[in-house]
Amino acid sequence: MNPVSTIKAIPGHVSRTSVIARHAFTQLVRMKVFYFLAFFAVILIASNFFNLPQHEGPESAGVNILRSIKSWSLGAMTLFSVVLSIVATALLLPKDVEDRTLYTILAKPVPRLDYLAGKLLGVLLLVFVSLALMDILMVGILQLRTNMVLTDQMAMAEARGWPAADIALLKAEILAQGPTASLQGAVFSVFLRSSIIASMALLISTFSSSTLFTTIISFLIYFIGHFQADARAAYLSGEAGTSDGILARGVTLLVSLVLPDFQLFNVIDSVIEGQVMPLFIVGKLTLIGLFYAIFYILASWFIFAEKEF
Repeated sequence: MNPVSTIKAIPGHVSRTSVIARHAFTQLVRMKVFYFLAFFAVILIASNFFNLPQHEGPESAGVNILRSIKSWSLGAMTLFSVVLSIVATALLLPKDVEDRTLYTILAKPVPRLDYLAGKLLGVLLLVFVSLALMDILMVGILQLRTNMVLTDQMAMAEARGWPAADIALLKAEILAQGPTASLQGAVFSVFLRSSIIASMALLISTFSSSTLFTTIISFLIYFIGHFQADARAAYLSGEAGTSDGILARGVTLLVSLVLPDFQLFNVIDSVIEGQVMPLFIVGKLTLIGLFYAIFYILASWFIFAEKEF
């Protein structure tokens, strides 16, 4: 089946894609290896509710406690979502081939684009549900600790006779470290990054017959994506004065389009410090996520359409 014939079979089968997505979601939930990862992330987030050693001492008093909760929680979400996105996507196609489910689905006939889109949506649904549950836990813990810190700090300020203006500033600083819309924007950026990683792993799995190979290459590309901006800046600065400067810039632009710059999604650091995430940043990251997800799934389709099953 080639891409042209697949196009004729497309005319918008949302229900068919959703069925495949639900099947992929159920299939992944039954793989108990992900329960361990989820348990690890939940324990890591929940541990911030207790007075652990890193919360003790003057350097960890007040708002630093809340920063620590956000830092550990968002770090756990990032680690969990990256591992889940890559491993889950790498397992799907080989699992369907091994169980011969793929042959049954494609014999319906089901357009291969619908099949790939459904599998990717199943992975993203699992990541979304997992992040949502961890987000609810994080917000609950953070709200409780914010109220505790606010009560303690207000009592301390009043006991020391602080001016009303200084007390108001302290209160505003503490509340800025609690649950905010920017914090939800940071969680959403974690999900967007996971969407790109999952679609990238799907592309690799279409021409790889090994789950291990897909997993390793996906992790390598993920780490390379964090250094893309630095490498691009260094390369262009060194080539700017040469005759090959234009060619170098063209090659760099092509690489930038194919490989995502994951540094763009490192907005959680500023959110941890209590800064506000502008809406245009959320919109920019959303467009980037959609671009790469669509780009990778279309590339996967063209490769997958030529394979014989």
